[in-house]
Amino acid sequence: MNEAKMIFVIGNSRSGTTMMGRILGRNPAVFTFHELHFFEELWSAQEKDKKEMMASAIELYAHLLKAERIGYLVKGDPKDFKKEASDQIKAALEQGIPLGHDSIFAYFMCQEAEKNGKSVPCEQTPRNVLYLKEILDLYPNAKIINMVRDPRDILLSQKKKWKVRFLGSKTAPGARDIPLKESFRSWMNYHPITMSRLWKLNLSSVIKYSEHPSVHLVKFEDFLAAPQQHMKEICAFAGISYNKDMLNVPQIGSSNAADKDNDKTGVDRSKQGAWKTGGLNKTEIYYCQHICKEEMEQFDYPIQQTSPNPIAVGGYALSFPIKLIGSFLLNIRRMKNIGEAIKRRIGA
Repeated sequence: MNEAKMIFVIGNSRSGTTMMGRILGRNPAVFTFHELHFFEELWSAQEKDKKEMMASAIELYAHLLKAERIGYLVKGDPKDFKKEASDQIKAALEQGIPLGHDSIFAYFMCQEAEKNGKSVPCEQTPRNVLYLKEILDLYPNAKIINMVRDPRDILLSQKKKWKVRFLGSKTAPGARDIPLKESFRSWMNYHPITMSRLWKLNLSSVIKYSEHPSVHLVKFEDFLAAPQQHMKEICAFAGISYNKDMLNVPQIGSSNAADKDNDKTGVDRSKQGAWKTGGLNKTEIYYCQHICKEEMEQFDYPIQQTSPNPIAVGGYALSFPIKLIGSFLLNIRRMKNIGEAIKRRIGA
């Protein structure tokens, strides 16, 4: 089952992973999942070769079903999916599939794709960028599409991410059902130093695999400029057919403006360089460019000359540890192995 053909769309959060997942999902062969957050939350490196007992395997499968069927952020109980999970695990055993975390995950992906009349599962959790090595090792036939976006645009989007709940569209599954505490968590997660360091770390993690035959880097801005050309290249890389209708995706899920139900479709070119029109102060831009300078130059993101406010520089420096601790406490339940998760985030 781990030999199955799969696609993983990875990158920094707010770098175009959802857009790419939606585009791929319009291919007749591809089924795009909601963000599953399997790696880190349901799997850790210590469990790479661990075989699960029947009960824990069913629990894992139920969690995956909940994330896909009603949404990762939406409140729900995995126990509601226990019966289906039990049936699927029994079927997996009958097929001789070992009850390891990675095998169960691959089996789940393939089963859900097949149920939806598709043959290629596509997972789009951005954070999987921190588990790129493991994904390549566990799933040798997987294709990895890594989205890269200007860190200042990501900073702006992350700054306003807490608003998504209030700007959500009926056509964006679960957007209006996101709990208030999730909006608060998004607000607490944002800090220009934190977001910039994560962008740098995530990009550093994937650059070393830029020549790997199973990894394809896509610069968000280049894709917006010539979506058809780049989509043809992506399809050829993933081994799937291309058709122009794939690009007719709904323009929903923005953190900058309210969604309009059943309105515009297609690739939204206005998302490029949004930070230039406001939303970030000079000090946020300064911190971002100072921390990410090397990688920005490598990907041809021009550095803007800016003079930070000395008081704001000090304010952000003082608030950094407070926000970092608050973010850690709000996210601690999402980490299966806390030590491992922290090490990956600091690049250890």
